[in-house]
Amino acid sequence: MPTPPPTGPLVTRDTLAAQLREIGVHSGETLLAHSSLSSLGWVCGGPVAVVQALLDALGPEGTLVVPTQTGDLSDPAVWSNPPVPEEWWEPIRVTMPPYDPAVTPTRGVGVVPETVRTWPGALRSAHPQTSFAALGPRAAEIVGGHALDCRLGERSPLARLEALHARVLLLGAGYDTCTSFHLAEYRIPSPLVKVGRPGPKGWEVVTEVSITSDRFDELGHDFERDRPVVRGKAGAADVRLFPVADAVAYAQRWLGIHRPRAEEI
Repeated sequence: MPTPPPTGPLVTRDTLAAQLREIGVHSGETLLAHSSLSSLGWVCGGPVAVVQALLDALGPEGTLVVPTQTGDLSDPAVWSNPPVPEEWWEPIRVTMPPYDPAVTPTRGVGVVPETVRTWPGALRSAHPQTSFAALGPRAAEIVGGHALDCRLGERSPLARLEALHARVLLLGAGYDTCTSFHLAEYRIPSPLVKVGRPGPKGWEVVTEVSITSDRFDELGHDFERDRPVVRGKAGAADVRLFPVADAVAYAQRWLGIHRPRAEEI
């Protein structure tokens, strides 16, 4: 049976760049992009065209930042999608390759961030589970110094993005992907957890702030209701554009009300 033709719309580098500019992405700004390639329609050139369009909209003075997370570099005892047999846990811990910013692929963040990660000139932060990659004049300033015991807090690229007045672009992605909300978790009472991962000298366990994207969709709904959020379309995708600082400040208040206190968890 023949494969049905794509439903479209047809998206090209030029049409996407024009739509991004129309929505409000402007030359020279710093943009944290969360994306879903499949939501756009039929993209001529796939993820390469999307990255080119983002860079076109930002111009040579702009900086593009994406999450390049590697959640699979974690303790197999907590894996659930899918779980692995308990007798595998220790062999996995012993043999799992440690994080290498130049080599370790992304996981669970989509094909556009993986394309940015491998783009000529891209820089990537040092955290083995929650790294970010960046392209542009401010890339080193943003991704440098990502503390190994601070996934998404004050010593991560998120805090630098906030200070630089960066904005978030949700390009077909939902608020459940909005990493800026996690920075707020570091500013409210939150429990600490032990996090296992492979290190350069073998398996290591560090103490971290507990983070979760549970209820981020609900948080995003309220944020969009109460704060100025630019809304539009790019191809077939819904697009949202807003300052990192606004998202963090709103989430800090919202989570303080709607999340149980740390001692109650």
